[in-house]
Amino acid sequence: MTLPLVDRFARVHRDLRVSLTDRCSLRCTYCMPEQGNEWLARQSILTVDEILEIATVAAAAGITTFRLTGGEPLLRTDIVEIVRRLAALESPAGPVEIAMTTNGIRLPEVLPDLVDAGLRRLNISLDTLDRERFRALTRRDRLDDVLAGVRAAQESGLRPLKINAVAMRGVNDDELADLVAFAVAHDAQMRFIEQMPLDAGHTWDRSTMVTREEILEALGRRWHLEPVPGRGGAPAERWRLDGGEHTVGVIASVTAPFCGACDRMRLTADGQLRNCLFSIDEYDLLPVMRADVAPADRASDIDRVLRNCIAGKKAGHAIDDPGFLQPARGMNAIGG
Repeated sequence: MTLPLVDRFARVHRDLRVSLTDRCSLRCTYCMPEQGNEWLARQSILTVDEILEIATVAAAAGITTFRLTGGEPLLRTDIVEIVRRLAALESPAGPVEIAMTTNGIRLPEVLPDLVDAGLRRLNISLDTLDRERFRALTRRDRLDDVLAGVRAAQESGLRPLKINAVAMRGVNDDELADLVAFAVAHDAQMRFIEQMPLDAGHTWDRSTMVTREEILEALGRRWHLEPVPGRGGAPAERWRLDGGEHTVGVIASVTAPFCGACDRMRLTADGQLRNCLFSIDEYDLLPVMRADVAPADRASDIDRVLRNCIAGKKAGHAIDDPGFLQPARGMNAIGG
C-alpha cells in the first residue's frame, strides 16, 4: 500500500489543485495585467493523459479531492474529458471527488455535461454585482454572462454551491452584505477572501486589504453571525446567518492563516508542483512526464517528486515575515 503524503509537521495531504491553463476570459486587476501577459508555451501545457497519470499516482498516495482551476478551466476544450477521466479514479479512501473553481462564463453551455462526467462541487468567482464596477475590475463587460453561469449552477443541483469574492477597500467593500443576500437567493454560500500578494504586477498593498474582522463587522450589522464548528482543513471559517440554514465563509489567509491544518498542494498547467500558494519553490514534473521510460518507472518518479514537494513544505507562508517574497508567478499561472 502506498504511504500517505505527510509533511514534516504531520499534515496529511488530501487535496490537489490542478491548474489547467493560465489563460482567462477576464483580466481581474488583482490577478493579471490587461495586456502584455506572457502566456505559458502551449507545448509545456500538460495533456489530458499526463494530468491523469499524475492524478493516478496522487490518488494512490491519498489525494481524495481534485479541484480544477486556471486561469479559467472552462477555456480547455477537453474539460469534460478531463473531469470524466479524473472522476473514475479511486484513492485508498474510495472514489475521488472532482471540484472546480470558475468565473462561470461558460457554465450554461457545458455544466450539464460536466455534471454527467462526474463534477461534484463548484465555486464561482464574483466580486461585484455592479455592472460598471465589474467592467472596471475585470476589464471586460461580462457580468450578464457570469450571472447566467450562477443561475445554471443553481439549477444544476450541485451543492454546496459557493460564490467567491475578493474583498477590496474602495472597490466592493460596500457590497459585502448585498453579495451575501445574492448568494442566499441562489442557494449558495458566499465566501469572502482577503486580498493576497499574488497579483502579476506585484502591487499588493496590505493597507488596501479588507480584513476578516472588517468583513465580519460589516455583515454583523445585517445578520447575527454564529460560528459553525468543525472547520477541519477547510480554508474558510463559516458563520450561520440568523440561526438559519445559510452560511457565509471568510478565507483570511493574511490576518488569520490556517497553515497548521493545510492539506493542499498545487499542480500548475505546465507541470510544476507547489506545496504552498505562496511558495517561491516549484518541483518540476514536466521532464518526468516527457521522459521515454516505462509507465511503472514514470509512476515511481511522479511519486518521488510528490514526496519531495511535501517534504519541502514550510510551517506557514510567512506573509508577515519581513523577509517574505511574493511568488514570481501571478495567481492565473499558479492556479486558484
